[in-house]
Amino acid sequence: MIKVVIILFCFVSIGTFAQKLKLASKQQQDISMLIDRYSQAREQRDTALLINILTEEIDQLVSSGEWRHGIDESVQGMLRSSTNNTGTRKIIIDQMRLLTATSALVDARYEIQNTDGTARKMWSTFVVVYSKSQWKIAAIRNMLPQK
Repeated sequence: MIKVVIILFCFVSIGTFAQKLKLASKQQQDISMLIDRYSQAREQRDTALLINILTEEIDQLVSSGEWRHGIDESVQGMLRSSTNNTGTRKIIIDQMRLLTATSALVDARYEIQNTDGTARKMWSTFVVVYSKSQWKIAAIRNMLPQK
């Protein structure tokens, strides 16, 4: 009898833990707003907003291969990049999914419309975490697709 109970418990446990975590509608809205705020902060070179929406230990890998570690290095690099690469930035979320109850992965198309009319099209992945009643960006990976 004990073996049957243990086997049943194992099957129930496997099913419970194998279920995918689903983003609630409010979580999706909050994360979308976070990515919009990031885009706005980059466009306006808003240091205060960047500091508010990034974690202290953020790291960023940009399409040139440069790694930025920590909030100070990341913010300075973002501001430098926005100044050097002028144009209108647009981040279009492709998909998002929960990794844990307090962390999510956001995949997006990242486009910079250059002032000369050309466009730079990349992919971005954001790791976001929920802490102290707020979603924040913990990591960013930017990639240029192969041509």
